[in-house]
Amino acid sequence: MANYRWPSKLSKLSPRAKQTNLYGVIIVTILCAASYSVGIWKNSRGGISRASLTSLPCTFPNITSPILPFTPRHTSPSETTTARVVQIPSCGVEFSEYTPCESVSRSLSFPRDRLIYRERHCPSKDEILRCRIPAPYGYSVPFRWPESRDVAWFANVPHTELTVEKKNQNWVRYEKDRFLFPGGGTMFPRGADAYIGEIGRLINLKDGSVRTAIDTGCGVASFGAFLMSRNIVTMSFAPRDTHEAQVQFALERGVPAILGVLASIRLPFPARAFDIAHCSRCLIPWGQYNGTYLIEVDRVLRPGGYWILSGPPINWQRQWRGWERTKDDLNSEQSQIERVARSLCWKKLAQREDLAVWQKPTNHIHCKRNLIALRRPPFCHRTQPDHAWYTKLEQCLTPLPEVTGTEIKEVAGGKLARWPERLNAVPPRIKSGSLQGITVDDFVSNTETWQTRVSYYKIFDQQLAETGRYRNLLDMNAYLGGFASALVDDPVWVMNVVPVEASVNTLGVIYERGLIGTYQNWCEAMSTYPRTYDFIHADSVFSLYKHRCDMEDILLEMDRILRPKGSVIIRDDIDVLTKVKKVTDGMQWEGRIGDHEKGPLEREKILFLVKEYWTAPAPDQ
Repeated sequence: MANYRWPSKLSKLSPRAKQTNLYGVIIVTILCAASYSVGIWKNSRGGISRASLTSLPCTFPNITSPILPFTPRHTSPSETTTARVVQIPSCGVEFSEYTPCESVSRSLSFPRDRLIYRERHCPSKDEILRCRIPAPYGYSVPFRWPESRDVAWFANVPHTELTVEKKNQNWVRYEKDRFLFPGGGTMFPRGADAYIGEIGRLINLKDGSVRTAIDTGCGVASFGAFLMSRNIVTMSFAPRDTHEAQVQFALERGVPAILGVLASIRLPFPARAFDIAHCSRCLIPWGQYNGTYLIEVDRVLRPGGYWILSGPPINWQRQWRGWERTKDDLNSEQSQIERVARSLCWKKLAQREDLAVWQKPTNHIHCKRNLIALRRPPFCHRTQPDHAWYTKLEQCLTPLPEVTGTEIKEVAGGKLARWPERLNAVPPRIKSGSLQGITVDDFVSNTETWQTRVSYYKIFDQQLAETGRYRNLLDMNAYLGGFASALVDDPVWVMNVVPVEASVNTLGVIYERGLIGTYQNWCEAMSTYPRTYDFIHADSVFSLYKHRCDMEDILLEMDRILRPKGSVIIRDDIDVLTKVKKVTDGMQWEGRIGDHEKGPLEREKILFLVKEYWTAPAPDQ
């Protein structure tokens, strides 16, 4: 075997054939060398030098950043050499508090009846501002929670009207360069904390059965601010009216709030969303219009939920002189409210001094039996209970889901776990199979996925990882609320938005988890003030709206509601993100595209962005 030699094809060739093969090898070698030399010469005139090529490492250390240079792979050579960033101009300082869909000047052209003029009235496509809203001169990053609950910078919300108008009610005080919030309100001059304590003596606020609340006509949202310490999250809302900047103050304090009014359309929330609805002298005519507004409260209240009313007409027998109204007028108003509440099958639990509490039934078994005898409003049949985007209010009762038995205590739609178990318990809407295409396994998997994703985000967005740096967060396409659930142990709150264009309406699931949110069409502006959020998360938003509206308009709305130095994380297809980044480069946002948490082979990538600090010029300029 040692002397055996493998046969060679070359050894069988003739001498002439061998010579021909040798010439071929020599010619190929010369051509390769010439091609390489030409390439080196061309690149040395401004391209990649030989030195830079030889300096690249042959091995890569452990990943420390997901940021990769995607532009060369997703733009043509002409784009990379000739494309210029188009700078989007800033708006005038007069737009620093611009709310496109609640514009005071536009609202005056709509009917004043039932406050319709204070509802959402968005600009047409031709009227949309395509400029960046400036922060007021002297704007500073808000105080961190929980300090922000009690103090805010004057320069951020330069309005002193409420300090004068509500001086005796302890809403807000102005001292030097800041506002102080003592926690008072029209009906709780001793402070919101003491007021909530009084409510706690009428219903249980400690056992986790109450988690979500809605505060109608919220003022500066002290009620919601002080419920936070009891693990109750409140959606506060009020119109943009003569109480200048009340919702803006709430947001600056780090309390969830939106602009809104009960007028002619449904509130932008699903049915059975809140454990508590609250009105403290909110001036809503509850007994008028055949009880339409209380019927809407009934729609958004959970089975067994509570409605709390303080102020006129409650306890009118003792307070009527201070309210500057007649006894007959106040007595008539309370009688109207009591009659409507009975027609909704509500039970009055208690009335103690200036507080009254009603409870919604856990199901409609007995309500349906007594519908005709007690002259109750009919049940709705035409509209879906969870449809609430420009949906007209109706004078009919939203039916609760059917129950299997005849027990009066059986909870329609399914009983919710107590907080905090409620967060990760399978929501009844999913358990019952009422959401098409979403299973229990999908819910569990989604929760786990977002735990991983948020941990990944925090590696690369140090501000998100820093405890207390952010307070107000927005998730533009929340789906099942997984992003918010992964942040539940951080001192933040998340406004979970379910776009009305989403294939499945999942906002009810988000509320069943003990989280809050709203509906939104991102082709329109959000019902909030500029500089509402510290952080915005957008998962597949631009793919969802690809053929619906202009990408630049959505990004300008994000810029409007994002605070200076705030962060944005956008997840989407890489081709979408490269287009997004071209726009944000002209908006004074710094951004980098990074890998998916599963690695570089995924087409979905992540765009990390930070809004630069800038403000309107000083008044003397």
